[in-house]
Order: sequence, then C-alpha cells, then structure tokens
Amino acid sequence: MTTEAAAGTSTTGLRRNAIGLREALFQSITDMAPGAAIAASIPAGVAFAGGSLPLAVVFALIACLFCAWSIGQLARELPSAGSLATYAARGLHPAVGFLVAWGYVLVGWLIPPLVLLQLGFTVDGTLHTEFHGYTANLWWVWSILGALIILAAGYYGIRTSTRLGTILGVFEIAVFLVLGIFLVVHAGSHNTASVFTILAFGGFEGAAPLAEETRNPRRTIPQAVLLSTLLIGALYVFTTYAVDVAFGPAAFHTFTVGTTSASWVGIARSLYGIFWFFVFLAIVNSTIANANAGVNVSSRTAYAMGRIRAFPGFLAHVNARHRSPVNSILAAFVLTVAITLGLGLPYTPSTAFSMVGTGIVIPLVAIYILMNAACIGYFARKRTGFNVLSHLIIPVLGIAAFVPAWLSAAGLPVFSFITALPPPISYMGPGVAGWMVVGVIYLIYLYRRDPQRVVEVGLVHTDPQEEYPGE
Repeated sequence: MTTEAAAGTSTTGLRRNAIGLREALFQSITDMAPGAAIAASIPAGVAFAGGSLPLAVVFALIACLFCAWSIGQLARELPSAGSLATYAARGLHPAVGFLVAWGYVLVGWLIPPLVLLQLGFTVDGTLHTEFHGYTANLWWVWSILGALIILAAGYYGIRTSTRLGTILGVFEIAVFLVLGIFLVVHAGSHNTASVFTILAFGGFEGAAPLAEETRNPRRTIPQAVLLSTLLIGALYVFTTYAVDVAFGPAAFHTFTVGTTSASWVGIARSLYGIFWFFVFLAIVNSTIANANAGVNVSSRTAYAMGRIRAFPGFLAHVNARHRSPVNSILAAFVLTVAITLGLGLPYTPSTAFSMVGTGIVIPLVAIYILMNAACIGYFARKRTGFNVLSHLIIPVLGIAAFVPAWLSAAGLPVFSFITALPPPISYMGPGVAGWMVVGVIYLIYLYRRDPQRVVEVGLVHTDPQEEYPGE
C-alpha cells in the first residue's frame, strides 16, 4: 500500500509533465513579484537602509545568486514537490527537512497577504485620487477580490495557474522596462554609472515545488531558478538606476510606496501622462501573479508533506479532474483572508505590508542559509561528482553573505549600518519564532509517535527507482 493511500487521501497525484521551462521560469519570476517589488519593496528599503541600501542590495544579489546555484544543484538531483524540505532532509537531516517544510509553508502562506495588502492600498488610493466621490478605506474589498481570483486559478490546476502567471508576468516586466527606458532618456546628461541598486529577490526558488508537474524537471527547474535570478536582477538594476537618475539621487530617499508624486505611479503621471495607468495596471498584475505563485509554493509543499503524513493527510487530497491539491489551496485561501484582515484592519494596510514582509524574510533567509549547507552535505555524502567550487566554495560564500540579512530581519541588528525595526514591524520576529517553536514541538511528537514520517521527508521525490518505505 502506498504512503498516500495509507494517509487516506486520493490516489490521484499531481498532473505530470503539465508545464515546461516557460511556465516554470515565470513561476519563479512571479514569485519574485518584480512589478510589486519595484513599486513597493525598494521604497520600503530606502526608508530603513537610507544610504546603505545600495550596499545591502548588492549583497542580497550576490547571496541569492550563490543560493540559486546551490538550489539548482540539488534540484537536478532531487526533483520533488517537497523541494527545499527534501533537499534539507537529504543534505542535512530529516528533522531539518521537516522544519524547512514548516517554515517554507509559512512563507508561502504569507506571500498572498503581503501582495494583496499592496493590491488593496494601491487600488484604493488610486481610485480615491481619480474619483473624489470614491470612499477611501475600502482596500479590503480589493484584497479579498484578489484572493478569490487566486483561489479559482489554483483550483483549476497548475496549467491554468502558471499560464496566468506567465501572462501577468510578461505585462508587468514590459511596462517597467519601457518606463525605465523613458526615464533614462529623460535624465539625459544626468545619467551616471554610479548607481547599482537591487532588491526583492526572494522567491527565485519558486519553481522548485513544481518539479513533479514539470517536464524534465532535473534540467528545467535548475534553469528556471538561475534564469529568474539573473533576468529579474538585470531588470532591478536597470529600473532602479533609471528612476534614481530621473528623480534625482539626492532626493531618492524620499521615494515612497503608493501613488504620490514621489512614487512610480506619480513620476509616470508627471512625465508621461496616461502612462501612469499602465504602471498602475502592472503593479496590480504583479500582486495577483505573486499571490498566485505563493499559493503554488505553499500548496505543493503542504501536499508533499501531507502525502507522507508529516503534515495532516487531508492536505494531500487532489481534485480528480483538475489534479490540483484543493485542500492545500483552500487552506492557503482561508489563511490569506485571515492574515490580510487580521493585520490590515487594526493597523493600516501599508503597515501590515511591512509586517508581513518582515515575517517572510526571517524564515526565508534562514532557509536559504540551510540550502547552501544542504548542498555541501548532500554532495559530500554522495561522494561521486563532488566539485569543490560548486559544492563547497559557492555554498560557503552564500552562507556568509546571508547571515547579516538574517540577523537584522530577526530583530538582531548587530551591524551598525542596519537600522533596528520599530514596532509593530518588530513584533514579527517573536511571531515567527513562536511558529517555529510549535514546529519543533510537533516534530518531537512525530518522532515519538511515528518517526518514519519524518524520515520520509527525504524521500518525497519523483525518482521511480526509489520507492517509499512500505510501498
């Protein structure tokens, strides 16, 4: 009897060979949310890092490239819906793999609230500006509407979900690329080669959980992870340079989130009139695409863990017609609405945006550090094909580059150039720590009750030569 059947779930698995490199690539790209990141994450980073932002984001780029390489190496060996959890289990220890799954599901659950909060305050602010009779503070209506769209896309399966992400991703990239060209031309003699700012790379690994639904995943997933990092990195460099020289480096610290004159929408409106509307649509598209990618990540990870009963078995139920993990998708929808309203209403949606973003960074950066360590551990244990540069030097450099970012995000600003996070944003450190403590308690429970469930975290992959124990 298979593990899936033992869990009492449907024997219908995910749809194999459903997507190719294009869809996998845009899964990672939209999980990075380039449009939303350009419009919101960079201004938010300016507010906290000030003049240190270029240095901070250059380190982020380097660290993510190192980690993308390590994840690509592991994805080639272990194509799996369990993705990062399976890599950690095989490269380090099954218990570490379980905790990676626990943390990575949290990341996937937090991504839709993050960008749907942005969707809410962007649409609400724009409509209030354009139509004076429009009542402000209805942001939550647009956030819930976005959540319903994502629920429908996820229910109809990975083909519908990734095609939606591809269409939306192409549009947002095109709009910001064209606007960036306009701004560079507008800057004229003020152009300089001294500005290099890159931000918001989190999500480059987003294709990995789709391995079981991807054609030739051993080749396709590593390509998608690396290409997304490089391509969106180039977009961030160019667009940030463009807005910096057009807006003025001296005044760039005043750049902000939203639709004011010191924003992407504002600068597009002042310089190019109606083009602001396309920027607005690109931001809206990016939030929907990113929420969609986040649900794909959380639902596939939860499905993989539910399939081996490391998570509750009902999360592994697959819709027989659309081959989508419907219970995992529904769980993500419920949590999206709860987190969005639970933080956005008592605080403001923009404050909640910063809170959720911090909540994502803390576990995600820790997971990136573990992925580099897992690359070293896996290939050292494998003993064949070990490459000193790929499987030791690059992962070690990746770990070293990520440590400062994790310490600051976790509320431990041990470096003088990093500003401590103020309340309520600082509340997210203890909140994430509490979530991980619950995960450790549940892990201990599993070890006492049925340790094989934890061991199987390292066996959630697609290689038909390695069957699940007890199959």
